Amino acid sequence: MNAQPNPSAPLPAVPVPVAPDGSVEDLRVLIISHAHPGYSLGGAEVASHNLHKGLNAVGGASSRYLARVGNPVPRHGASALMSLRQKEDEILYHADDYDHFLLSNRNTEDLRRDFLRFVTDVQPHVVHFHHILGLGLETLFAVRDALPDTRIVVTFHEFLSICHHHGQMVKTAGMKLCQRSSPTDCHACFPDISPARFLQRERFVQSMLQLADHYVSPSHFLAQRFIDWGLDASRMSVIENGLDIAEVAPPRPLTGGNTRRGSFAYFGQMTPYKGADVLLDAVGRVPESVWSEDARMMIFGGNLERQPQAYQNKIAALVEKAGDRVRFYGSYQNVEMPRLMRSVDWMIMPSVWWENSPVVIQEAFHHGRPIISSNIGGMAEKIRDGVDGLHFRAGSAEDLADRLVEALTDDTLWERLRAGIRKPDTHLDFARTHLELYRRLRAEKRSDVPGATVQKAVARTA
Repeated sequence: MNAQPNPSAPLPAVPVPVAPDGSVEDLRVLIISHAHPGYSLGGAEVASHNLHKGLNAVGGASSRYLARVGNPVPRHGASALMSLRQKEDEILYHADDYDHFLLSNRNTEDLRRDFLRFVTDVQPHVVHFHHILGLGLETLFAVRDALPDTRIVVTFHEFLSICHHHGQMVKTAGMKLCQRSSPTDCHACFPDISPARFLQRERFVQSMLQLADHYVSPSHFLAQRFIDWGLDASRMSVIENGLDIAEVAPPRPLTGGNTRRGSFAYFGQMTPYKGADVLLDAVGRVPESVWSEDARMMIFGGNLERQPQAYQNKIAALVEKAGDRVRFYGSYQNVEMPRLMRSVDWMIMPSVWWENSPVVIQEAFHHGRPIISSNIGGMAEKIRDGVDGLHFRAGSAEDLADRLVEALTDDTLWERLRAGIRKPDTHLDFARTHLELYRRLRAEKRSDVPGATVQKAVARTA
């Protein structure tokens, strides 16, 4: 196994770029995201936008932000480029013709005419991709081909490049965790796709990613998965995402002499991968003598109606069993978190897939709330069992119920775990770390671009 990347290793001294007139040169950075947080409020969207804002705030760089949009947002006209009202440094790029298997954009005409025109007009020193979903790996190739001296950075937010199953690395049958990717294993999940076709996919995706100068992962776990898959460990850095939140919610006030911290909350989509069913099952298993009237489980999430009917039925049965222990509050916006956290003691993360670096972890820690989480992936890495949270065996409602009992019966546990929480990085810390990375990459001599290898890979997938 390759050595695990070390994010705490000091970066070498990097000279600050100087313009011909002797003044300090700002780096021109282009951040590219698969969606804009104004249209899609996912973790990757928030992280990329926070980096863009941070770079423009800390000095030393000027950042532009390009985000992909698609249906149901209508295209404005003949050009795929769309302005974003009152945001001069942000622009939208409409793209819909996307091959989810090859992570490929089939509309190469728009790429040549509109995407490349914008990129070459900006002339960035660094192009930082936070996702290629909807945009296609061809955008990487287009940037490298048009701007050979520009440094390209790719941040991974899940396993989409490795796993065709929505990037979850969970088996299609039985929700079993997938430990590794291989053409044979992938064919077992998708019998209608041959192992040879999966091998073609792997070679194509890897060859396109090799065009990047550097990779970033918000977690060691995710980084190591990509290194084991075949990416160069020396080109991988682990940089945690940064938060742009000023307000800190105070602890929930306890009244009437009550000392129990019995207010639990779940924030997330109501999908099978997020483990909402495991959570509801666990709540129903806590003995009545332990739960009592002062405990409650609050669910902040939506999209249950979009899930398979069998899953909806399962959730309905579990809700009936849990009774008035559970309260549903629907979906929420990130700006609401400080207010919502005022009524929360514990955050619950019952995901049954690996996760990477969910923003709700940082949000909970920012507000000083311990987390009870599954013991796998990025969750187990970022939430330290017995230090700032508790772990339970992923997928086990029984084990989660035991942790809930522990939280409800140990009056000193919440304060101990709260004291162990480390303050998350801000979006300004996030930007400064990336700025050092960008300067280091610009100071280094670039390796030759494996153009011939890429052309062969493209030809094989045609």
